[in-house]
Amino acid sequence: MEKRIAIPNTDLSLYPIGLGTVDAGLKWDGAKADRIIGTYLEQGGNVIDTAHVYSDWVPGEKARSERVVGDWLARSGKRSQIVLITKGGHPDMTRTTPDLHESRMTRGDMTEDLDGSLKQLRTDYIDLYFYHRDNRSQSVEEEIEVMEEFVKAGKIRYYGCSNWDADRMKATDDYCAKKGYRSFVADQSLLNLGMKYMNPLADDTLGYIKGESYQYHMDNPGNLAMPYMGNCSGFFHILEAKGEEGVQENAYYTPGNMRVAHRMKELQKRYECSLTQVILGFFFCQPFACVPLYGSSSPERVIDACKALEIPFTKEDYVKLLEE
Repeated sequence: MEKRIAIPNTDLSLYPIGLGTVDAGLKWDGAKADRIIGTYLEQGGNVIDTAHVYSDWVPGEKARSERVVGDWLARSGKRSQIVLITKGGHPDMTRTTPDLHESRMTRGDMTEDLDGSLKQLRTDYIDLYFYHRDNRSQSVEEEIEVMEEFVKAGKIRYYGCSNWDADRMKATDDYCAKKGYRSFVADQSLLNLGMKYMNPLADDTLGYIKGESYQYHMDNPGNLAMPYMGNCSGFFHILEAKGEEGVQENAYYTPGNMRVAHRMKELQKRYECSLTQVILGFFFCQPFACVPLYGSSSPERVIDACKALEIPFTKEDYVKLLEE
């Protein structure tokens, strides 16, 4: 498939798989970060995704993922070669008992997070900056004007949304059209091969690309889908390695996904490919462009994931895989 996806009405051209860094600073850092990011770039990759909140739920260091990415940027000198993504406005995860419903979406919150991100990443600008959550008690007008201030200040180039509902994205598009703004260029929400049959996740503030949101992306190619949890949180890999005993408490452990797991073996055999490649191939057979996020602490697995782009999966493959 094409090794770059251009977002309409921007100068952003993205490799079809983004490198997720939620484990940076926990599972990889320093020289290992050089190997992982370097390997990704060698495959043609240019999208590095982080967030100011990664991984504040582990005590000891705040915004450690951004710090690791910033260290790499400083060592490598390759800032101009990548599309750098980060996110702000996430609920505070440093508390003993975080409240995911306590919004941090004010102008002050967003300014604090963005300035903190720029400091951690040691860069003057972010290529694509996301609202990590929405606050439906605020108007989209208010929220977009904050982002436009960041654009005018040169702190960010483009902005996107994460975990927003379709009606709010539509309202944003309408407002931006009236004002002559670009609007959201990308949406990070949950979409993956196991989502159709999965049980609800504990965090009910997460957004899903399904129903109205799925139709929204079919109708609005200018807002690129950038799905997270693209690897189904490792469910199919854990199932393969440990059997059903290893996934008993997993949200993806359902009769439907057990059928999917069985059928996936047929695709692996037909295309002589890996489990990861079947899982990622799902995104490239959607009716709209997707740039899924994939993270790993293994350079070899990064290579394996990127090779999914070379396999001629078809939409019919996934229709049969997911049929009831």
